[in-house]
Amino acid sequence: MANNKNKKTIPPKKPKFNPYWIYAGLFLFFIGLNFFGSDALSGENKTSPAQFFQYLKDGDVEKVDIVNRREAKVYLTKEAEEKEVHKKSIPTALFGDSNNIPNYTFEFGDLQNFENQLKEIKANNSITTSVEYKTETNPWGELLFSLLPFILLIGVWIFIMRRMSSGGGGGAGGQIFNIGKSKAKLFDEKTDVKTSFKDVAGLEGAKEEVQEIVDFLKNPEKYTSLGGKIPKGALLVGPPGTGKTLLAKAVAGEAQVPFFSLSGSDFVEMFVGVGASRVRDLFKQAKEKSPSIIFIDEIDAIGRARGKNAMSGSNDERENTLNQLLTEMDGFGTNTNVIVLAATNRADILDKALMRAGRFDRQIFVDLPDVRERKEIFEVHLRPLKKAEGLDLDFLSKQTPGFSGADIANLCNEAALIAARNNKKAVEKQDFLDAVDRIIGGLEKKNKIVTPEEKRAIAFHEAGHATVSWMLEHAAPLVKVTIVPRGRSLGAAWYLPEERLIVRPEQMLDEMCAALGGRAAEKVIFDKISTGALSDLEKVTKQARAMVTVYGLSDKVGNLTYYDSSGQNEYGFSKPYSEQTAELIDKEISDIIETQYQRAVNLLEENKDKLTELAEVLLEKEVIFKDNLEKIFGERNFKKEAQLTDQKSEEEE
Repeated sequence: MANNKNKKTIPPKKPKFNPYWIYAGLFLFFIGLNFFGSDALSGENKTSPAQFFQYLKDGDVEKVDIVNRREAKVYLTKEAEEKEVHKKSIPTALFGDSNNIPNYTFEFGDLQNFENQLKEIKANNSITTSVEYKTETNPWGELLFSLLPFILLIGVWIFIMRRMSSGGGGGAGGQIFNIGKSKAKLFDEKTDVKTSFKDVAGLEGAKEEVQEIVDFLKNPEKYTSLGGKIPKGALLVGPPGTGKTLLAKAVAGEAQVPFFSLSGSDFVEMFVGVGASRVRDLFKQAKEKSPSIIFIDEIDAIGRARGKNAMSGSNDERENTLNQLLTEMDGFGTNTNVIVLAATNRADILDKALMRAGRFDRQIFVDLPDVRERKEIFEVHLRPLKKAEGLDLDFLSKQTPGFSGADIANLCNEAALIAARNNKKAVEKQDFLDAVDRIIGGLEKKNKIVTPEEKRAIAFHEAGHATVSWMLEHAAPLVKVTIVPRGRSLGAAWYLPEERLIVRPEQMLDEMCAALGGRAAEKVIFDKISTGALSDLEKVTKQARAMVTVYGLSDKVGNLTYYDSSGQNEYGFSKPYSEQTAELIDKEISDIIETQYQRAVNLLEENKDKLTELAEVLLEKEVIFKDNLEKIFGERNFKKEAQLTDQKSEEEE
């Protein structure tokens, strides 16, 4: 009890008065005066034109004032005011003389019609009511409209200043200069960051390097005891969706040190000098909380190579921001306990000064996952799903070559949506296959109008692809062929390409021949070609040009490449070869494509009956699989054929 007596009771805080209520009240007061004017301060009564004309016929009206050609003010005679019907119309003014206040007011439509009716009643009833025309203005309304632009300007200025203020509280001018403050979001060891390295599947090499950075911040003596220094920065480079930002989130969850996260575009502002100011403030905060980590996502927004755009002028705000970043990362007095992580998928356009050792000492490449890593990624994204028992993850990982981590996450979500759409209790293997078709080919359009002639041409086109790819050793094996329109395509064929690290010329030529199989089938069967091979021709032309100009796989052009890995000159204003070489390159590309096209035609002519049989099955079922091809062509086993060929050659010798 004594303790309770000694405690001081803290009085409740009075609610803080908001001055904006005063501004709102004044604004509403002006609006009211503008709409109601002095009528709101008088005792005027409203009436209608019909009632007015009745009062006029009865001789009760002494005078009528027509104001601004749209309103009438009615003044009654002394005798009329004594009548019971007009008792309520006697004016009582709050301010001034009530004799100048009309008994009734009303608005009429067309002035000419009102005047004609007024004259007619006066003439028919011998009435001497006087009529006067007046023009009145509302001084309060004029004052409001004269001040309105200034009020709006001040209001917009206050709004912008409060938005630019990062503090948000206080007066409008109290936090004006916070526009130069950093927008980085701070994750400290007390923040609930759920992502950890367990959530990052695959990326073993990238995880190992990033874990080393985290380990250094936790146990610096382990590395410094041997005289080593931890890298000041690490740049995560790789295609979109491979997990660069996810890796940084895992660092935030594992580091147990302050982690500042922001995007490269957060430094960009319309005001001069703001970007450099935010860079300084960011590193100032990081040094105060060192050891710490700064993560800049999409650093190419400010890290683009300088001096590329000559039209940008001498004072380029983006270059100033980049210069300040370079200074902070490796300048005088740099705190070595601040480590910078950055991510980009456009490393070729970054400034060389940003990439040098001492700033970003390490470049961590985050590539597309291979088949083993895809299986690990599937395991992560399948955890929240209700999947069917015995789901084969090895099969799923083999069916998704070239998929990134983001693609696999999207695939799992699509499969779950498809299963739910079909009222299933669990996500099955077929749902994942349908999701792959949906992502790669697009949505099925079974109601698309296709004529029988067009459908037959599409069937032979797709059957041509399937036949040629089945006949060639290095072409990708077929998985599925359909003539049901999907997305923008009228038909599609799915293959399972072999994941190669290096590609040989014969492999590229076989793939080109298979791609031209559709047009070759149209030529063999109909002796006509169509526009349906556009995507095939685009793919083949790019592949042939790469063989000649990039990989040096052409005998006529030689062991030359015109590829620039730095991205400095992608055939801009001048080509890196002469006109004669350009003609040679064009001819070589054309020869390669025509040779493979003729090769496809010859293959299909030799197997014309099987091509026709396959196309008829496709027309009947609309979708065929690998099993259908095996029934028609037999098993696809080139190793046995190679062994038989070698045996024949040995016997002949």
